Amino acid sequence: MRIQLFATVVVLACVALVVGGCSTATIAESPAVTVTADSCTPLAQLATLSDAKDYSGLVRAALPSSGISAPDPAPEQSLPTTVMSHDLSGDTSVTVSSTDRVIAMDISGSIAATIAGLGLLDSLVARDISTTFDEAATLPVITSSAHTVNSEVILAMRPDLILTDGSIGPIDVVLQLRDAGIAVVFVETDPSVAGVAELARQTATALGVPAAGEVLGEHLRSEIEAKITEIAGILPRGDRLRMMFVYLRGTSGVYYLFGQESGSDVLITALGGVDVAAEIGLEGMRPMTDEAMVAANPDLILVMTNGLASVGGVSGLLEDRPAIALTEAGKNQRFVEMDDGEILSFGPRTVTVLDALARAIYAPASGS
Repeated sequence: MRIQLFATVVVLACVALVVGGCSTATIAESPAVTVTADSCTPLAQLATLSDAKDYSGLVRAALPSSGISAPDPAPEQSLPTTVMSHDLSGDTSVTVSSTDRVIAMDISGSIAATIAGLGLLDSLVARDISTTFDEAATLPVITSSAHTVNSEVILAMRPDLILTDGSIGPIDVVLQLRDAGIAVVFVETDPSVAGVAELARQTATALGVPAAGEVLGEHLRSEIEAKITEIAGILPRGDRLRMMFVYLRGTSGVYYLFGQESGSDVLITALGGVDVAAEIGLEGMRPMTDEAMVAANPDLILVMTNGLASVGGVSGLLEDRPAIALTEAGKNQRFVEMDDGEILSFGPRTVTVLDALARAIYAPASGS
């Protein structure tokens, strides 16, 4: 479970780091290209790079739409239902009597996306800041940019069920909501292929549609595994790309490296890359140091779109953090960006995210 991530998230959003110095040199930025996922064109039909390292410039990986497909008609719910909630105090039994007004909240928006994938989007009455898919766009936001929640704001929404993994908090506020009589169910959101399927099952069980969760979980597992196999089939010969995920928030001076158990390691492995943060022993989310960046020396750096914009784009980042400019990725301005609410979302959109990133990394010429 990812309850422990909340403290790190607050640091990411609120703490300014003093890391390295700044260069006054002006670095020319290569124009970006956009590569979009395409379910109609197999990866094998693309003109892929013969050498994975033979490319320079920024590429944006995009989804064709932010929508989530859902079964029609929606599954029939069986309520009330009693489920196990995995919170800080251990496993507790929670009875869910109504799902008319549901709030789902986690750091990646995966729970809300899973609810939409189950066909129960109409149950949602609010969203967290990471829930960015189209169908949820009009829902009121109950989290701030720091992924924190306010009990008064949530109570005003009159929810009868809150689904969370503990990665949004403070956890004391979430527990206060439970003490106020709201059914609060903690689900597990492990960032992995198996975790995607398990999240579907746990979410569906809490909503009174366990059979639908089994179907969705198996469908997602099969789709993702097939996409990983498809990506493996287009990997260029020679050394695999050394990749790293860097979290950027220039307005707060935040530069973090994502390592093992952060979700980025699973993403990089699925994309056929070498996770260099894990290679140098980084676990979770750690402040970027010049020494760590130079030691890792990635060929390609993955970033969130808004994060990159917050530091002035690639040129601004390289000027502000000369250590990144010394890496192979920095020398070639080899960055791949993707929307913040998509790149680390493990759920119904994972297969499309992988497709878009694979095209951006290995077939950048297919973009515009």
